[in-house]
Amino acid sequence: MITYWCEHAWLTGGIARGVLVTVAEDGTVGAVTAADTAPTGATALPGLVFPGFANAHSHAFHRALRGRTHGDGGTFWTWRERMYALAGKLDPDTYLTLARAVYAEMALAGITCVGEFHYLHHAPGGRRYADPNAMGVALVEAARDAGIRITLLDTCYLAGGIDTPVSAEQLRFSDGTAGAWAERVAGLRPDATTRIGSAIHSVRAVPRESLAEVAQVEGPLHVHLSEQPAENEACLVAYGRTPTELLADAGVLGPRTTAVHATHLTAGDIGLLGGSGTGACFCPTTEGDLADGIGPARELLDAGSPLSLGSDQHAVVDPLTEARSVEHGERLRTGQRGRLSPDELVTALTSAGHASLGWDGGRIEVGAPADLVAVRLDTVRTAGCLPGQVMLAATASDVDTVVVGGRVVVSGGVHRLGDVGAMLGKAIEGLWS
Repeated sequence: MITYWCEHAWLTGGIARGVLVTVAEDGTVGAVTAADTAPTGATALPGLVFPGFANAHSHAFHRALRGRTHGDGGTFWTWRERMYALAGKLDPDTYLTLARAVYAEMALAGITCVGEFHYLHHAPGGRRYADPNAMGVALVEAARDAGIRITLLDTCYLAGGIDTPVSAEQLRFSDGTAGAWAERVAGLRPDATTRIGSAIHSVRAVPRESLAEVAQVEGPLHVHLSEQPAENEACLVAYGRTPTELLADAGVLGPRTTAVHATHLTAGDIGLLGGSGTGACFCPTTEGDLADGIGPARELLDAGSPLSLGSDQHAVVDPLTEARSVEHGERLRTGQRGRLSPDELVTALTSAGHASLGWDGGRIEVGAPADLVAVRLDTVRTAGCLPGQVMLAATASDVDTVVVGGRVVVSGGVHRLGDVGAMLGKAIEGLWS
C-alpha cells in the first residue's frame, strides 16, 4: 500500500494540517484521513500539498523559441514567422526528444496533465508520414516518458486566413478538408494516460462552413479565440459577426468547449460564452510576451465560464506564476485588488483545468487521480507565508515533490529522468544548429 503524509493539504473544504493520502491499486485516491504525524512507511510530503496542476494549453515545440524571440520588438505576426521557421525543422524523432524534455520541465513545475494543442501534423510541404499520426504519437510517447497525462487536442487547420489558402509553411499543418482531418483523427486511440480531443485552430484557419463538422468529433474541443484585434476585425468584415458569434452560430460553444485566450471580447461575446458554459483558458505569460492584451477573467467567471490556465508558448513554465498573473492582470485592468480569490485561482490551476481536458482530476478526494504537488513553505520566496496565500508568492522553483497516479515523478526538485535542463539544451541546440 502506497501512502503519502501531507504536512498541509489543499482539500476541497479548505486547507487541512496532517493529512494521510492512501493510493488505491488503480492509481486513484483510496482514502483521505487525518494523521498528526507521518505513519511508518508513509512518504512525507513537505509544505503545502496541492492537487496536480493542469496545463490546459500547450504548443510543445514553441519551447525552443524561449530566449530567442523576445529582445527585438516586433509583433505577434512577426513572432509567428519565427515560429514557422522552427516548425519546419521538426520530424517525429526530434519532436519526441524536444517534447519529452518540455513535459519533464512541466512535471518539475507541478503539472500532472497537459493539453497539447497539436497542429504540426505532416512533413514539410504537407507530405504525409507513413503513419499519418506520427507527430501526435510522438507527443503521447513524450508525455508518457515524462510521467504526466496528456490530452492530445488534434487541431484542424485548413486556411492561412479568412478566404486565404495555406502558405507553404502551413502546408504541414493542414489535412486539406475537415473530412480528411476527422478521418486521420479517428486513427488515434486513448489509453490510461491519454485522452484524444480536438481543436479548431481559429476562425482564421477553419472556414465557417467547416466549423460544425469539426465540432461533431467527440471529446474536449478547444479553439483559439480573439487573441488579436486583427482576428476580430477580419471576421467582422468577412461575416459581419465576431468570432464568438460565428462559433455560436455553428454550434461550437458548450460545456465541452474551451476558448483559449478570449482576450478581446464584447459584452455580448462574454454572455454567449458564459451562457453556454464554454470554458476560457488564459495564458497570461504568453499573452504578455506577445502583447496580446488582458482578457476579462472576472466577467467570464461571473457569466458562467470556468477558467483554466495554460503556458502556451512556454516563455515561462510556471503554473503558479500563470495563476498569479491572472489576478495581477485584473488589478492592472481595473485598479482593484482581490478580483479572484486564492481558491478561484487554485480551481483554475487544478479541477477546472483537468475538466477542460476531459479528466476527472485536480482534487484530493477519494476516486480522483492520486496527483499531488508539494510546495515548500520554507524557501526564500515562501518563508513566513500563510499556507492559504502561498500560491500568491511561490514559484515553480518551490515545488519539491510531484506524484502522478500515486507514483513519484519528481522528488526533491529532481525529475526521475535526470537533468532536464541538459535534455532541453541538447534538444533545442540540435534544432537551431
